[in-house]
Amino acid sequence: MRTTLLLTGAYSAATGRDRSTALALLEEAEQETERHPAVPGLFTVEATRTQVDVYQIGVLNALSTPDEAVTVAARLNLARMPTAKRRARAWTDVARTWNALGDGSQTFAALRQVEREAPQEVRRPSLRALTAGLLYGPTRIEGVREFAAPTGALAT
Repeated sequence: MRTTLLLTGAYSAATGRDRSTALALLEEAEQETERHPAVPGLFTVEATRTQVDVYQIGVLNALSTPDEAVTVAARLNLARMPTAKRRARAWTDVARTWNALGDGSQTFAALRQVEREAPQEVRRPSLRALTAGLLYGPTRIEGVREFAAPTGALAT
């Protein structure tokens, strides 16, 4: 429970643009996962290193430093996450990272992963907006139009 609270606090600090507090809370959450390994199935959000990494990506995106999130995303082991919905949410944060960096191909690849994990998630307003940005943006990305139709991002 403590780790979950630390992660939530880190994200809240990041959205308030308090970088030092956000990163300190993330570090404390990481240390907590090392001291007290997660008990599978005990809580809704498992307090693992993978979960800390997912939150770190969200924190770095909120702090407008998505370039720092790329190395975190590269080490993610999403197979360790217990549910498809959690994996889809992690891929959502990865898609936001790549979108913020202007890499449409990587953004689309992450959106496809969201779709593979939990197809209903790509209809969420934030993902529909990411998809529309790719669809109507300056760079043509193969497959985006077909992907966009079921998400509701394709204007009719």
